[in-house]
Amino acid sequence: MDGTTTPTGIPHSEGLPVPDVIDCVRDIPVYRSALDQGAFPILEKPEIARGFPDNWMTPRLAAALETGEAEYVWSTGTHHARMQLIRPPYFLLRSYYRLWKEHPDLAKTWESGCRRISLTTVLATEHVARVNARLAGTEPAASPTPADRRLDERTLYLNMRLDPAHWDRADVERMLAEIREVCSAHPDGAYHLDCSGYHLAHLVHRASEFGLWTPEAFPRPASIVTAYEYTPANVRRYLTQRFGIPVIDLFGSTELGYLYYSDRHGRYHPYLDRMGIELVPVAPGSGIHSLIVTSIRNPYMPLVRYRSGDCVRTSDGSADPAKVVAFCGREKELLETPHGPVAQADLDEHVAATAPEVFLYSLKAGGGPGSPALLRYTTFDGRPLPAERAAALAARLTALTGRPCGTGHATHLPIGASGKYAWLATATGEARPAADPRGESA
Repeated sequence: MDGTTTPTGIPHSEGLPVPDVIDCVRDIPVYRSALDQGAFPILEKPEIARGFPDNWMTPRLAAALETGEAEYVWSTGTHHARMQLIRPPYFLLRSYYRLWKEHPDLAKTWESGCRRISLTTVLATEHVARVNARLAGTEPAASPTPADRRLDERTLYLNMRLDPAHWDRADVERMLAEIREVCSAHPDGAYHLDCSGYHLAHLVHRASEFGLWTPEAFPRPASIVTAYEYTPANVRRYLTQRFGIPVIDLFGSTELGYLYYSDRHGRYHPYLDRMGIELVPVAPGSGIHSLIVTSIRNPYMPLVRYRSGDCVRTSDGSADPAKVVAFCGREKELLETPHGPVAQADLDEHVAATAPEVFLYSLKAGGGPGSPALLRYTTFDGRPLPAERAAALAARLTALTGRPCGTGHATHLPIGASGKYAWLATATGEARPAADPRGESA
């Protein structure tokens, strides 16, 4: 797909004929003005929420809600105000399973019947427990059992604590025991591990600390996917080295399903079933682009020129969606600098090149341009960076941000209320929402 658009603004795509899009949205009130004018403006999140659900209601949708073919859900709200959505049940899960089944590096674990273990935020686990309790007509348990945390016959959620840095030995032993139980159900003892890279790195670290980093105590997964948020290069390297297999990245969201996947070499590929993509520079001359998505994948809430809030870079700086090489964070979390906006991936590139032992980090950059900034960080081995490399990292960040930057070692960086980490702190010192809106609802 070349990213060019029709007079309506809808992007050209072999899998997204413009007449099909028009047919899908013809009766939806939120699009009435665009249809009258023959041009679709970029659809922002506040416009989706304004007048909801009446601004989306059609006789077809009302009937689907009545029969259960469509349902109300909430976005995770980890990066913006929570947004109510309407979609088929298990919309995101079905998108995930289809991609797992078709992915060139993952298909073998789908075909062999591997079960999926998901290690991500406690909010995701609680969501699954609530769904199961509702279906059973009960209240969610304070400490959900494995049965409570099973999304379906193939997927089990592990995490039951907000901050993975606070997992104790009992937490780790419980999770590893549940992994072994899943393994025992497969003829080869194999399983598919779906995770936030941060959470898996914490589990590896804690297992090592407690003497449980052995194949017997911690069976090695047959495949690993990161699918919930931005994974820093150091974390991806750490996981690849510890497990000895490629770590595949999937990019998607609650409202869209999955849009891109990486291969074993880290190259991204579009996965645009009934979708089209436009890339719009976030600022004149910037190589960072905002992701604009048109999707009729969800027939009950088709999105036309929807601003997802995600930022990407392409291999040549162009607006060609086929050339996306990096998902670099959220548009709302760009740091303004004299050289133009800086995204998390830009800062991450400097951290990874200078200090591969850095695990977590957060940049406090309060005040206006030119005000001092401080990068607080933890390391995989718990030791601060050597003075010369800490100075080298500070110098690189100073050049990147146009601010005098310092670094400071920490033994712990708190996780956000969303269960995700923030890379950028506000002037008040409060962390902004974490980096990437990868959906966590079924």
